[in-house]
Amino acid sequence: MKYTRYSLAFCAIALAALAGCATNPHGRADIRAHSAPDANFTSYSTFGFPEQTGTDRGGYSTLVTSYFKSSVREQMEQRGYHYVDENPDLLLNFYAKVHERTETRSAPTFSAAYGYYGYRYGLYSAWPLYDDEIRTVSYPIGTVNVDVVDARKKQMIWEGVAQGRVRDADMDNPREAISSVVTQLFARFPGRAGILENSRQ
Repeated sequence: MKYTRYSLAFCAIALAALAGCATNPHGRADIRAHSAPDANFTSYSTFGFPEQTGTDRGGYSTLVTSYFKSSVREQMEQRGYHYVDENPDLLLNFYAKVHERTETRSAPTFSAAYGYYGYRYGLYSAWPLYDDEIRTVSYPIGTVNVDVVDARKKQMIWEGVAQGRVRDADMDNPREAISSVVTQLFARFPGRAGILENSRQ
């Protein structure tokens, strides 16, 4: 398969790609967030991670998972939530994938008005004539999800989704890329820990 290397390290590549695209001035990235209508984020004070996250593979935690946990923990603590190993109020989970997208595009090609009209050559020119050239373009797209779950009810209360085109240049620094995309996702997160909960920590 053409994008086998993307499949083998899909989490790191997807996150790296999204970090680059999300700040692209052409706005290629798509970041969306959804909250449960009855979610009261101030009623929670602690958070943790599930025993196995979406980015773990074969029962083992990956480097991507460790980068992800570090970035998510930083964002949650900035909002007043406290990390705990046992019985957290909230569970933070994440997932990433890469798939190939194919598009059909048309591009104008210039053709001069000569041939039969060769007698005009060197004297003057007519208006240009354009034909449409149809071509097919394939490229990998990365998608990242961050889920915030009420641990007691086992119900998701917030979801952040980022999607963008995978670029080779974004693969060199996966830790920074993950931090960047997580920061952008949490810019849409509406929650802060409750004051009363924090005062008991």
